[in-house]
Amino acid sequence: MGKIISIVNQKGGVGKTTTSVNLGAYLANFGKKVLLVDVDPQANATSGLGIDHRKIEKGIYNVLMGERSISEVIIETKQKNYYIIPATVNLSGALIELVDVENREFRLLSALEEIKENFDYIIVDGPPSLGLLTVNILVASDKVLIPIQSEYYALEGLGQLMETISLIQNNLRPQLGILGVVITMFDKRNRLSSLVRDELYKYFPNKVFKSIIPRTVRLAEAPSYGLSILQYDPKSVGARAYEELAKEIINLNLK
Repeated sequence: MGKIISIVNQKGGVGKTTTSVNLGAYLANFGKKVLLVDVDPQANATSGLGIDHRKIEKGIYNVLMGERSISEVIIETKQKNYYIIPATVNLSGALIELVDVENREFRLLSALEEIKENFDYIIVDGPPSLGLLTVNILVASDKVLIPIQSEYYALEGLGQLMETISLIQNNLRPQLGILGVVITMFDKRNRLSSLVRDELYKYFPNKVFKSIIPRTVRLAEAPSYGLSILQYDPKSVGARAYEELAKEIINLNLK
């Protein structure tokens, strides 16, 4: 049965979607069957894989609202073994529409349980907030992967995120675990990047992945072509970093 990994950080611009898209691409490249679920109303993961979310009529919104079964909204990407459930323009309204829905925190969990056995990994990309969509994502997850930008402000708010995860563990999803932290947008020429990295080693002992994602133009360019970095420039330093991250996660042999 597949493992559900949510990629969560309430701070925007930390490489969350970049990590979701490219980690999924490399896991699929290693022969794993991967499903990427875009639960961010901005739909960046969807467009980053070459799908125009404005032209999609059904996606994760319809699943959360009970209008479609989850198997109906899965789309094959351009890469073998790699699938996506897209975000659509309607998803921004789900925050309001779900407020009065029964068992609102469990909508995504219930849906993913139906297809979990069909995939090796299900990666969920969430919005930069700690609202109801993120609660749904955390409740549905086995593990949380936290991307953290190697800049000072990225450390602010980390306590709030950890508190939210703790609340989910204590009240809604006891089996939720922290997979680890991945450092993103790292600039080895910048002393601050190294200082932030060292602080993370202290804050998350044994939970920081060895693979560090550099700040590169190629990673930033790839989504504009609707491609993962594996398809866009597999020899780039960013591509090698995500390849190594995928290897680390596979080697964890998640139970």
